[in-house]
Amino acid sequence: MTISMYQASAPAFTRMLMQLKVIVDKAAATAAAKKVDDSVYLTARLYPDMLPMGRQIHIACDFAKGCCARLAGLEVPKYEDNEVTFADFQARIDKTIAYVATISAAQIDGQEDRDINITIAGKPVTFKGQSYLVHFALPNFYFHLTTAYAILRHNGVDIGKGDFLGGR
Repeated sequence: MTISMYQASAPAFTRMLMQLKVIVDKAAATAAAKKVDDSVYLTARLYPDMLPMGRQIHIACDFAKGCCARLAGLEVPKYEDNEVTFADFQARIDKTIAYVATISAAQIDGQEDRDINITIAGKPVTFKGQSYLVHFALPNFYFHLTTAYAILRHNGVDIGKGDFLGGR
């Protein structure tokens, strides 16, 4: 049995964004219990030259919505990146999940050879659809999702592998 472009994208993004919500909920609960402002966690980094936790969420959401939109041949929705609280980030994740849900399998399946034109570090790059999904969008999405998890775990939020992966 083969896996379709849709099955490898939208449901995977949605499932992991739902787990990101679980992780963010636990971070918010930890902040409230410890009487720590959300910004302490949202601006935390693993290393000074890495992006902070909030940006990791921004970018994970951007890869989910951007990948699905590009594969479907749609304009990528723009978000303002103005979230400052855990509630704001939960709303962004919800908005991203809702957007991904608007794209059907029929819009993504069969787009393996679609040219995907993006700009990376100021330079135009063209991928074929399948390569874009498998070798660029998914790895970047998981990188930023994992980094958000790692920042929170490193800063004492009681989360584990089960929170990241969720139920099967």
